[in-house]
Amino acid sequence: MLVAIAGATGYIGGRLAPRLIAEGYRVRCLVRAPGKLSGRPWAGDQGVEIQAADLSDAASLAGHLAGCTAAFYLVHSMTSAGAGYADQDLQLAKVFATAAKSAGVGRIVYLGGLGETGADLSEHLSSRREVEAALASTGVPVTVLRAAMIIGSGSASFEILRYLVERLPVMITPRWVSTECQPIAVRNVIGYLAGALRVPETSGQVFDIGGPEALCYRDIMKIMAQELRVPPRWIIPVPVLSPRLSSYWIHLVTPLSHRIAKPLAEGLKNPVVCRESRIRELIPQDLLDVRAAIRAALVKVAGNSVETSWSMAGPIPGDPDWAGGTVFRDARELQIDAPAWAVFRAVCRVGGGHGWYAADWLWRLRGWMDRVVGGPGLRRGRRDPETVGYGEALDFWRVTGFERDRRLSLRAEMKLPGEALLEFRIEPRGERQSTLRQIALFQPRGLFGLLYWYAVVPLHHVVFRGMLLGIQREARQIADET
Repeated sequence: MLVAIAGATGYIGGRLAPRLIAEGYRVRCLVRAPGKLSGRPWAGDQGVEIQAADLSDAASLAGHLAGCTAAFYLVHSMTSAGAGYADQDLQLAKVFATAAKSAGVGRIVYLGGLGETGADLSEHLSSRREVEAALASTGVPVTVLRAAMIIGSGSASFEILRYLVERLPVMITPRWVSTECQPIAVRNVIGYLAGALRVPETSGQVFDIGGPEALCYRDIMKIMAQELRVPPRWIIPVPVLSPRLSSYWIHLVTPLSHRIAKPLAEGLKNPVVCRESRIRELIPQDLLDVRAAIRAALVKVAGNSVETSWSMAGPIPGDPDWAGGTVFRDARELQIDAPAWAVFRAVCRVGGGHGWYAADWLWRLRGWMDRVVGGPGLRRGRRDPETVGYGEALDFWRVTGFERDRRLSLRAEMKLPGEALLEFRIEPRGERQSTLRQIALFQPRGLFGLLYWYAVVPLHHVVFRGMLLGIQREARQIADET
């Protein structure tokens, strides 16, 4: 069976694809940026097709869906469209439904959100319901799985929970800490999504999916504290924190931006528990309780084996147009007594817990300043301490260019009065020597951009020269150990 996945580069899609491949399905991944999947170990499987698709173009999308028995719709615009995400999600769902009908797709499988329908439903959860209706609007049968909090390494909900509990011994929280929630482990979500294809009775049906227990958020935080082995947290609920204030609080403490945190915080007021459990009989599996799900996620984090992360989602902007206007350039070069592959491995270790090889206190200060003004700061870290891939986050940078053993390009996503790129280029010089070129480009925006560049130029020798020397030391050590 050939199945399509719209959203294969996202958190759930990136885990569903290898599961379907392992079960013998042929998988067609419909993505905006195919390069995002180039580093995935399953992407080269003979049963995998990766196609660049425009989900806003019904005619071309129908061509991509042709021949597919089923299609998974795992697209969510919250990480990229900002305040207009609901309108964009609704429009994309309508286009997808039209294309699926035209292509003769047998059915659509969609992962939605739990929550009682009504006037008090948050915008985020209401948007999920609108998408459900849009997907079914052309008559293609839709299987809807509605989930609450998904607990898994790298998920947005899990990261919020982990960082709040890990960093705050005392939490002044809104009343939502008493709201009832029925979390589900990410492995169980994947199990239900994959299982839906095997069970014809799920076609055209709506199911609530959740773990074996419903708890309030306060109790979930207590379990998280126990699994993190930190002292019990003092949780003080107050009635005055609005979702907007909560989102800024989440932004400052966790890796998520307030743009993502706000709709999630608004949804915390709604009880999200399963009202029926038919799916358990149709697709039986061992369901992890909250403690087991948190423990499994923390093991993945500790073992540096996080397959996908919330920070990997969203569009990848192209390089800025440098043809016109002022462009500042800081280019440095160093000869290194190590082969190109060792230098590249050293370059790929930048960011996250490893740091930036030099003046880490300056990087931490810049990250803190960025968080204060609404940027991502350094808390996004990185998915894996050794390897990177196109589209992944490295602290407040994004990988926009990747050629193994030759080039790594990073685009700044920190709050800046301009556009910034940082690129590393490696040229082999025989078997044991390489040339490493480090190029920083900055295109200022207005007078403040010019002032910013001249203010940081004195620090470049410390930061960039120190980084080059640090990469040199690391590359030599890698080469000697191999």
